[in-house]
Formats: sequence, structure tokens, C-alpha cells
Amino acid sequence: MDLFSYSDQENPVKSRNQPLADRMRPVTLLEFIGQEHILGEGKLLRRAIEADRITSLIIYGPPGTGKTTLARIIAHTTKTHFIDINAVTAGVADIRRVVEEARDRFAMYEQGTTVFVDEIHRFNKSQQDALLPHVEDGTIRLIGATTENPFFEVNAALLSRSQLFQLHLMKEDELLRVLQRALKDPIKGYGGLTIEIDEEATNHLIRYADGDSRRLLNALELAVATTPSGENGNLHITLDVAVDSIQRRAVRYDKAGDNHYDTISAFIKSIRGSDPDAALYWLACMLDAGEDPRFIARRIVISASEDVGNGDPRALQVAVSAFQALEWLGLPEGRIPLAQATVYLACAPKSNASYVGINKTLDYVRKNGHGGIPLHLRDSSYKGAKKLGHGSGYLYPHDYINGFVPQQYLPIDVKEQFYHPKEFGYERHMADYLKKIKNNGREV
Repeated sequence: MDLFSYSDQENPVKSRNQPLADRMRPVTLLEFIGQEHILGEGKLLRRAIEADRITSLIIYGPPGTGKTTLARIIAHTTKTHFIDINAVTAGVADIRRVVEEARDRFAMYEQGTTVFVDEIHRFNKSQQDALLPHVEDGTIRLIGATTENPFFEVNAALLSRSQLFQLHLMKEDELLRVLQRALKDPIKGYGGLTIEIDEEATNHLIRYADGDSRRLLNALELAVATTPSGENGNLHITLDVAVDSIQRRAVRYDKAGDNHYDTISAFIKSIRGSDPDAALYWLACMLDAGEDPRFIARRIVISASEDVGNGDPRALQVAVSAFQALEWLGLPEGRIPLAQATVYLACAPKSNASYVGINKTLDYVRKNGHGGIPLHLRDSSYKGAKKLGHGSGYLYPHDYINGFVPQQYLPIDVKEQFYHPKEFGYERHMADYLKKIKNNGREV
């Protein structure tokens, strides 16, 4: 069991021996970068921290997004006694000891106890159950941090007694601020050195970080440590230096430029062309380059309707489910449902009949205007509608054999057929049904 030790953080000389990511860890909310959705001015969690009114909470999010940092900020601001439990090594006996100490502390000094459990998902059921009654009666205030989905990994009863806050991957502009702060800070960072870092090298390090600030600072530290000083004593970090220091080649991919659009085009066309290998390749290229996975997921949903359509109606369900799974999981796990949906769509029978149909219909309506609605289709429920003839003569299909009866549904002067189903995949059944009822009137 470990308690937080602040001596290293408060001693700049000693802190030079710590990794850069640990030295640069924010100790106040003013220093914290990102997660504006919960820590912006006026947001609930920020107000609770500033007022020292934190209740038990679970912090959930990818690595390097600030979970442990938030716990340490609370440790710096709270008047309660703060204890950090190691979820890997602590057992039920350790939890009981913490609880007994918390009771004694409150009885003697009327001081509460906040217990931080990093990677709380590593606690088994019995360990979590040991915490539950003491969280419930207020003996301890729990802060749990996890990279795993808490709805699967945390005891439901414990979760119901805690507030849940989800952290997101850091944005590129936020990572840039983290990088710049590390370069300028004269005590914790590299402000005492003259470092010139090329824009391409900066972009490469940020892409490599993939939303993880710790990963970014580790990469920067390695780049600085492995870059020899020039004749003037300055350090010059070029793209080649960045690539060498992190052993990952630079990906030429501009998310706002041609490569962004060309790659997503190749991806969609590979799905449309029923080539799962090519579709997975372009998906991997986008993910490796740091493309926004939600952008990819949106295009998969569009392709499910535009390219697969009613050739396999389940494709849309798979695509939407993949999008939802991505939102729940984030990266890197989110790549798996994206890949599953990609392969499903590439291997599904294709029909763009619905897509072509709505475009053709929109063109017709825009050129010819909105036709008059036949009287028998109009609403007859409001006062006076029946006197106007609304609904008169309407034939209720469910009153007829096989639930179909021929009648006019389009405006009288519209003779176009807008939807032309394909003769394969699931859509062939729809085509057969339409042929039968049009040819025979009642045979289905």
C-alpha cells in the first residue's frame, strides 16, 4: 500500500531525476489541459474540486488523459486525508486496515478519508465488496480510476454509489499546449535549454502520441536525450530525429488535405467493390495516421445505406452498432468493431437502389413541385375534415387478403417509378413482392 509522497514534486532539484511526464504532471486545475466537458469553468467536477465537495467517483478513460493527475489535484486541494492504494498488490486485509484507520482518524480529528484506487478494475469482486459498505456509510470517499469500461469491470452496487466521469483522448491542439509547456518550463521541463523543434517533428510526435499526453512527453524526453548539441549548444529536433527517437516512421497524412479525402475515398470504393482486404488496408492506414475514428465510423454508416442498402438490411445495424461500440470503447479497442463492420459491408450483396431512388425523387420534386395529396390519403381526424372529403374512399389494407389493396398513393399526375429494386441479395425478395402485388393485385 502506498501513500502519496509530495516531496519529490515540491523539490525541483530532486524532481529532475523523475521522468519528464511525471515532472510535468499538473498539480492544480489551472495547470490541467483538456477535458473541458467536465473541467471547464462552471462544470460540475471543477466546482466540486474547488469547493472540496467531492463525493465518491469513478474516472474512466484511455491512458494518458489525466485520471491519476485528477486524483493528485484532489489530493492537493482536499482537507481530507488522502490515501493511494495499489490495486495490484492490495488485498482485503489492506482495505480493512485503511477503513479502521479512517474510523480512528474521524473519531480523533473529525477528518475524513479519501481513498484513491488506480486501475480499480484490477480489484476482484471480494475486494470491491469490501469497499462497498464503507463507501455507502461515508467512512471513506472513493476515487477509482480505470481504462476499462466500468459498467463491466466495477461492482454495480459500488458504481451506483459513485459519480462516473469519462475522460476523452486529448485533442491535437491540447497536446501541442502540453508539448510547448514542457519546452518552456524552466524548472520541471526544458526551459533552461535552447531547443529548436521543427513543425514536422512536432506534428509527428503529436500523431505518435495518439491522444496520450504521457506518451507525448516520453517521446519528447527521448528525442531531447538522444539529440546531440550543436556548436552553439542548441538542440535541433528535426523530423528525422523525431522518427529515430521513437522508432516510428512519419506518416504523410494531412487530415485536412488531399490525402485525407483520397484515403477515405479508397476505403469506401474498396467496400463498394467487395474487396475486404483492400478495405481493411485503407482502414489501417487511416487509423495508423491518427484519423478521427468517428469520421471513419460515420462513413461506414453512410456506406451501409448507400452501397449495401437493402441488398443486406442488416449491414446498417452492424454499422450503427460499430459506431456505438467505438463511442463506448475508444481506441485502440474501437478498431475491432470498425474492422468487423468494414469486412461485413465489403462481403455483403450491394444495392444502391434506395440511394438512387431518393436522389431521383428529390430531382423530380424540385423540378415539378409538390403534387396535390389525393383526398382519400388526407387526415380526416380534425374538425371539419370529413366535410371537406378528407379520407373519403380510403381503403384500409389490413381489411383485405394479404394486407394489400390497390389504390392511388402518388399524386394523380405523377407517373414515375422512383424505386427499382435489384434482383439479388435480400432485395430480390422485395422485388418479387412488388411484382406480385402489381401484377395480380392481391397475390403475395
